[in-house]
Amino acid sequence: MCGIAGFVDAGNKVTDKTALINRMLESIRHRGPEASSFFIEDEVCLGHNRLKIIDLSDEANQPFHYDGLVLIFNGEIYNYIELKETLIKAGFKFRTSSDTEVVCAAYMHWGNNCVDRFIGMWALALWDKRTKKLFCSRDRFGIKPFYYYEQGESFWFGSEIKALKLIPGFNYELNTAQLNRGVAFGWVENHDQTVYTHLKNLPAAHNLIWENGKITVSQYWDIDLNKIKKSSYSWEEKKRIFKDLFFDSVKLHSRSDVANGICLSGGLDSSAIASTFCNLYPEAKIKSFTIYFEGAGKVDERNFADSVVRKYPNIIPHYYQPSNKEVADLWHTAAYQSDVPVWGSSHLAGFFVMGLAKQNGVTVVNDGQGADEYLGGYLHSLYRIMGSQFSEGRIGAAMQLLNGVSSREQFSFGKKMDFLMKGVASAFSDEDKMLKLEYRKFAQLLGAGPGITLERKTEDKFDNFLYHLIFDTTLQPILYFEDRKSMQYSIESRVPFLNHQLIEFAFGLSNEDRISPNAETKYILRESMKDILPKEVYERKDKKGFVTPGEIEWLGGPLNFLMDIDYKKMDWINTNEARTLVEEYKRGNTKNASLVWKLASLDYWLKNFN
Repeated sequence: MCGIAGFVDAGNKVTDKTALINRMLESIRHRGPEASSFFIEDEVCLGHNRLKIIDLSDEANQPFHYDGLVLIFNGEIYNYIELKETLIKAGFKFRTSSDTEVVCAAYMHWGNNCVDRFIGMWALALWDKRTKKLFCSRDRFGIKPFYYYEQGESFWFGSEIKALKLIPGFNYELNTAQLNRGVAFGWVENHDQTVYTHLKNLPAAHNLIWENGKITVSQYWDIDLNKIKKSSYSWEEKKRIFKDLFFDSVKLHSRSDVANGICLSGGLDSSAIASTFCNLYPEAKIKSFTIYFEGAGKVDERNFADSVVRKYPNIIPHYYQPSNKEVADLWHTAAYQSDVPVWGSSHLAGFFVMGLAKQNGVTVVNDGQGADEYLGGYLHSLYRIMGSQFSEGRIGAAMQLLNGVSSREQFSFGKKMDFLMKGVASAFSDEDKMLKLEYRKFAQLLGAGPGITLERKTEDKFDNFLYHLIFDTTLQPILYFEDRKSMQYSIESRVPFLNHQLIEFAFGLSNEDRISPNAETKYILRESMKDILPKEVYERKDKKGFVTPGEIEWLGGPLNFLMDIDYKKMDWINTNEARTLVEEYKRGNTKNASLVWKLASLDYWLKNFN
């Protein structure tokens, strides 16, 4: 894992290119502290900070030169060994054992289409000296970041926003619409939009080409829900295929020349990764990392994590509960590294997980992000299935689903009726309308609507919902903070669930394969892993997420200094409404604690980092 930065200074706006690239690289040194270098030729400058993961030799350092190509690359191509074998058969020779050299050879052989063959996570920039073209690309799910900024024919890019702020004449104009989406939904970006009007984000699964002073951005991959055929396999065959694909993904994600670790929450997803790893490598010792919060009303899932450790003795567990003082001490660093407001306390808690891994000598961790988004792990996924069932006249099936989730989650009568009404509403609304209805809760504070459109990708409400979870609503901010919190500690975080082959197969499953008729979420994952999961995890049906005491205990305690809000700095919103929300919170009304956290975090960011 690494940090990249660079520019094409077509207008010669930078008088000292060496000084600028050094400053940009220094600002993201945490992403790659083991080697740093840059390449300058005429108007082109490419810089790289390296964290050594595959091929630890200096020969694999970057910028990497290969037959007229110069590459800087952040990420991993997990199937580089298989690609290398194909390229050797095609006549290519290699001097390193790195995936970096494979990327160069793949580009030489397949051109821009090389990324179609990659399985992995990446943000790369490749200068082709022969054609004077800069080819940039970002992985299919946006796991690794890529930002860019234009001034005339000049072009700057980098792994983090802080590096781009160093360029001459950076425009700090706020994208208030995007900040409103953050306050309402916790979003960090929306396609190419960022918190700054003139700073762009290269969306997931897109390439960018700079050539002759012009930029072209194009999508190279998508989940085409109208072309994916629903599987005709039997239930047993589906489970076998899913398990095989998942095992293959964990095997690929385990490739490393440094030690692997696992973020083990005790939930189904991280437990599935840990159990799979231990079945693949029963002799290998692997460290796990668990953050917990002990006390009345808090979520402590060590018992579930312990069940995995008991089943697989080759796991070396590490547990940690952050103190209030440590929360206060970490805040500024986490806020600085995030580059945007820290929209939820779970993101702050995630920094402690990575800090624990760093303290125990681990450079690569495997984490469970992604499964909820395409396997229906969130309870509001059920609204869409119920909506489809109501639309199709399958009232009995919809009520069976409602009764199943109500019984498992122990809904009150009022909560059950609310759940039912949302299911009925889903029958008559698409995702775009549902989002705008959700935004109404924030209209008095934030004003006009969110200014976004969620395109209908398919008539299937459940699949359409999951698609947008991946690319628009939920997963993108999770991946954003996953990158920042891991890179703060120079750790590479890998996400085995985000393998496009696995996801394409999952979208070919029926709704009932992913959420059972009795409302068991992520059903195929649970059932396909049944024989390797601890019984306690397999039988667990609740969905906790990463719950912290942050919005109430931290904000009212060690982070209380965040409550001294300067409302003038957020003058595009209804500051009287914001002040009322905060004052009610201070008087003990925590009903809107999550919203107050966001306002306090926004204020801190505006004061310190804008």
